[in-house]
Amino acid sequence: MSSARFEMVIPVLPVDIDEQNHVNNTVYLRWVQDIATAHWRAVASPKAQKAIGWVVVRHEIDYKGPAALGDEVVLYTWVGKATRLTFERFTEIRRNRDGRLLSQARTLWCPIDAQTGRPVRVSADVRAQFSI
Repeated sequence: MSSARFEMVIPVLPVDIDEQNHVNNTVYLRWVQDIATAHWRAVASPKAQKAIGWVVVRHEIDYKGPAALGDEVVLYTWVGKATRLTFERFTEIRRNRDGRLLSQARTLWCPIDAQTGRPVRVSADVRAQFSI
């Protein structure tokens, strides 16, 4: 399974900047989670959103370049391979003005039952919504 890319543009805010005067690495991780959540909310049905929650099993992130105050960044995400209990998600973060790659991430997400918090299999129709 592989999904179409989902994207959003966000500004770098003063709170995102660290002592080295660039975006802190924890902000990149927050952006990885923010775009995953936005993608889920944009594509999944209200019924699926109510029934299924997501927890991170693993994050892998590579930092390729800095973002600075005043930059806009474009977040891209798509779903890769899905197993019975994990969904692989990829994220790229690029500076909007020149397209420079700033970060790449691969995250494994586990779907959980929103009521019990226990891992759950995702239905075929939900899987289909995220595949091309």
